[in-house]
Amino acid sequence: MSTYKEKLSILSEMIAFARADHDLKDSEYNFLFGVAVILGIEKEIFDSLLKKQIKIVIPKTQADRILQFHRLVLLMNVDQEQNQIEIGKLHNIGLGMGLPPSAIEQVLTVMHDYPNKIVPPDVLINIFKAHYN
Repeated sequence: MSTYKEKLSILSEMIAFARADHDLKDSEYNFLFGVAVILGIEKEIFDSLLKKQIKIVIPKTQADRILQFHRLVLLMNVDQEQNQIEIGKLHNIGLGMGLPPSAIEQVLTVMHDYPNKIVPPDVLINIFKAHYN
């Protein structure tokens, strides 16, 4: 998987994204902390990332970039609210990671077809596979 520095970068990017609307809701904090636990990041380190953003490192593999994009989609929808700022920022993050614009748009469209806008991982993977062929 990722190095410790990459894991901190993943979380830092997610925290910055969660604050796109200038508010970090409890549901977003809990989701982010859950990701930190999965990544093996201690609570003190996680909380320090809330105060100071570190340099973002783009995931090396395409699979890791798609996984990070999926985390961000889940994070955007955890509070059951999306706004144009979040959608635009998510789109730009995806582009910055080198993901196909058409796949990003398709994911942002199909998320409305699923309960709580949670795109199943296999659906997301198939969207990206189709755009890479």
